[in-house]
Amino acid sequence: MSDSVRARVRTAARLLACIGLIAVAGCASTAVPTCSAGSGSGACTRVLFLGNSYTYVNDLPSTFAALARSAGRQIEVGMVANGGETLAQHEASSQSRDRITSQGWTYVVLQEQSDTPSTASGRDYSMYPAARALARNIKDAGAVPMFFMTWAHKDGEPSAGLAYEGMQQQVDAAYAGIATELHVPVAPVGFTWFIVHADHPEMTLWSDDGSHPSIAGTYLAACVFYASIFKQSPVGLSFHDGVPDDQARILQDEAGRHVLDLQDQWGLR
Repeated sequence: MSDSVRARVRTAARLLACIGLIAVAGCASTAVPTCSAGSGSGACTRVLFLGNSYTYVNDLPSTFAALARSAGRQIEVGMVANGGETLAQHEASSQSRDRITSQGWTYVVLQEQSDTPSTASGRDYSMYPAARALARNIKDAGAVPMFFMTWAHKDGEPSAGLAYEGMQQQVDAAYAGIATELHVPVAPVGFTWFIVHADHPEMTLWSDDGSHPSIAGTYLAACVFYASIFKQSPVGLSFHDGVPDDQARILQDEAGRHVLDLQDQWGLR
């Protein structure tokens, strides 16, 4: 790991102590029930994802579920996600509120629109009020809220004067701040993405638009969620989702290490 990346890791650790580019509406609401008595091992884990195109492109929930099933786990996933949808829109949506209370979710994942966390106004007037209300509703329903720390745009946010690294720092700080305030966990996808991109620039994590994930980017996110939810490394799991085996092993290892080595800082207890 380069010195600049080590410094980046230290900065993010101290901080913690979609933008509508797709023309289709996305996958507004899906559920994949797969738990059944006597199948797999252990109790069923049910995870609802509330997000936008960063969640539905390449179907992150199903990728995460397939990864978990390859470890013999019983898993159900659901998703409410529309292009460019913000947490404020989810909080105001009867569809999202109804899904939160629709069944006994174990976790409900909250993913903010991609550039909202990168500015103070976006955080203070949109992301944080909605996150507080949603987290309260999720806890009232008996589930655990979990924030999805997203990745920055490949070229940053020029309108805000932010290059990639600067945007990622702002995004990390935004999610870390609200997760710490609310005492809820965060899945550090963007944090891990930054390190993988720095150490393995040959891997293509973004799609051609420089915003949405490639298949490898979604697989990395699934590995981070696996480590964050199950508190176990995904290293050695057989499901690779079409990612070349050598790259999948790297992504599994990076996700396991950067989640589990810092799990107290991600609120994973």
